[in-house]
Amino acid sequence: MDEAGRGPLMGNVVAACVIMPAEPLLLWVDDSKKLSEKRREAVFEEIQRTALFIGIGEATPKEIDRVNILNATKSAMRRAAQDVPASLFLIDALEGLGLNGEERGIVHGDALCYSIAAASIVAKVTRDWEMAELDQLYQGYGFLRNKGYGTKEHIEALKRLGPCPAHRRSFITHFV
Repeated sequence: MDEAGRGPLMGNVVAACVIMPAEPLLLWVDDSKKLSEKRREAVFEEIQRTALFIGIGEATPKEIDRVNILNATKSAMRRAAQDVPASLFLIDALEGLGLNGEERGIVHGDALCYSIAAASIVAKVTRDWEMAELDQLYQGYGFLRNKGYGTKEHIEALKRLGPCPAHRRSFITHFV
């Protein structure tokens, strides 16, 4: 399991739980941050065709503001693993989710573990597609380019336009 979107100022945090078969090993399955957007999307398609299980869980900006980003991430991960047929969970850096099985947090798991890397790609591509939708819905913030992170462009837009409903209020208190 892995997540995408803990650090941005807006949007959902997205978690993915992925079970990959022992064979075939797909090329380019790696930490999603190490892959270009084009490569990530191509590998995502391969993962979708090959995976034995893919679960997606999300936590909204309102939930993040209410319970904090760590607890919201754990909730998203529990949602992603809700129907998984597994008793061992390999998780990028986190434990203590309360899953129905053994949990092993692996620091830098997305770079060290094939299944966690696959989950990182699924979570990142899913969140990036959501950013594209939000970019169309809330124009002027540059979400397609900045993915919701606190870039200069995004912060200037926040000051100019104010927050949109997709912003995490607890993350933007210094900017508005």
